[in-house]
Amino acid sequence: MDLFDVLNLIGGLCMFLLGMNLMGDNLEKFAGGGLRALLTKITDNPVKGFLVGLIVTSIIQSSSATTVMVVGFVGAGMMTLRQSVNVILGANVGTTITAWLVAMDDIGDAGVWLKLLKPSSFCPVLALVGIVFVMMSKSRRKKDLGMIFLGFAVLMFGMDTMSGAVEGLRDMPEFQSILTTFTNPIMGILVGTIFTAIIQSSSASVGILQALSSTGVMTFSVAFPIILGQHIGTCITAMLSTLGASRDAKRTGFVHLYFNILNTAIIGIVFYTFNAFMSFDFYDMILDKVGIAVVHTVTNFVGTLIFLPIGKLLEKLAILTVQDKQDEDEFRLLDDHLLASPAIALAQCEETVRGMASLSVTAMKDAIGLLDKYDTSVVTKIEDAENKGDRYEDRTGSYLMKLASGALSEDESAEAAKIQRVIGDFERISDHAVNVMESAQELQEKNLKFSDRATAELNVLKGAVIEIMELAEKAFSENNLSAAVRVEPLEQVIDDLRERIRLNHTLRLQKGECTIELGFVLSDVLTDLERVSDHCSNIAGCVLETSKDELDMHRYLASVRTESEEYRKLLAQYREKYSL
Repeated sequence: MDLFDVLNLIGGLCMFLLGMNLMGDNLEKFAGGGLRALLTKITDNPVKGFLVGLIVTSIIQSSSATTVMVVGFVGAGMMTLRQSVNVILGANVGTTITAWLVAMDDIGDAGVWLKLLKPSSFCPVLALVGIVFVMMSKSRRKKDLGMIFLGFAVLMFGMDTMSGAVEGLRDMPEFQSILTTFTNPIMGILVGTIFTAIIQSSSASVGILQALSSTGVMTFSVAFPIILGQHIGTCITAMLSTLGASRDAKRTGFVHLYFNILNTAIIGIVFYTFNAFMSFDFYDMILDKVGIAVVHTVTNFVGTLIFLPIGKLLEKLAILTVQDKQDEDEFRLLDDHLLASPAIALAQCEETVRGMASLSVTAMKDAIGLLDKYDTSVVTKIEDAENKGDRYEDRTGSYLMKLASGALSEDESAEAAKIQRVIGDFERISDHAVNVMESAQELQEKNLKFSDRATAELNVLKGAVIEIMELAEKAFSENNLSAAVRVEPLEQVIDDLRERIRLNHTLRLQKGECTIELGFVLSDVLTDLERVSDHCSNIAGCVLETSKDELDMHRYLASVRTESEEYRKLLAQYREKYSL
């Protein structure tokens, strides 16, 4: 083996890895969101979870990719830790499909039709069809299909190049001496683990082992411990994906790690113990590509048979490793692993903002209640809600920006814009809750009290503001258009109430029935309550705007006021309900 063989080996390895990535990535695109939807709809039934993991991994050709998706779903609360165990077990069997595709090239020469099944025979045709689809088709799906064909062809050409480059090793005593070293189980497992961790793919690592088998000197005793080590090395991708993830997402990564470590340990100990007493005849047998595919499949399948009935053990080990925290992160739904699936990521954003909406509306209701009965514990609750509201706006806004930097459809872009706008309005409602709270504090500290007439008028306004907040929250959280259309007429009534109460206060001030100091507090409260209704109007407007595909919310709301009979009817009802 000379320098040029080494260069061919490197080039073949690069082609093989590129082909795997092209094929896997575009298979995932071609399948659309169906694979992710399939993953999230599984039940706790171990067999169903196993089959889902096997099918998805067989399609995308990567157990690491499947596990990373599962980590994201568990972290986002779309899948339980228990469900993830079964999927991961299935993924470890599904990943063996790549080795069998490579092994097809070792089909014998028994007949023309059989030879046509060899990848080396049909790969040129796949490459031709693929390049035609990529270069000449305008359809996105046909382009993805073309990249799948090209990826598989590149993978197989890379395998052929590697196999040809290492053929000269069969006559090198040094190479055979190195292989003998790997018959030591510990050394073989260590090499398989490290090499697979570096390239982050057990399928690629096994493919390289299959290429080396073309030398004709790869024995079972050498390949077996290396394959066991490859099972452990493939966990590196999933473990890296858990960095900065939620508690359950980290546990999912450890489920994957513990399964492969325990699987390797159990199979290795049992096999080498029996071999020490029985001396298996096949221990020094020469393996070809098919033989390595068989060993890879059997070791994964046996491990699955062992752990599928006792999957709870893996779950308990992961829970013991990653302990519960007293304060669970309220932003666990915003998982970066879901950014590759915008529809799911947007749904998680909406769910997060529903929590923000409930927090802000509750804080404002609590603040309004302080005007009647002051309570220091409620003050602390409102302050905490305002701080959390700021975090909601920051975290959700940042997540939406990362999502918008990817490829979004027109509908997804509109949905992202709606969420981006409403988080600002909900955050401002919590700010106004603090302002009202401070006004209540001033009344308490200065021992001030509104007149009976001012209190009665303020109670009418408070009732209207509470109702408009509930309507706005319902409109967004439930996408309730009926609630949304009621917001705008009620907002107009609140504007009118504020002006009427201010005018009445001025009249009482002139008669000496009220003080200037109370007037300042009342004016602040009126301003905050009126601005809360404005933010509710914005929220409802966003919901209506999205449903009617309007681009200009202010123009749309103006048209509702001037042209809608329903608006005028609701306006009359609310004026009667909230009259002074």
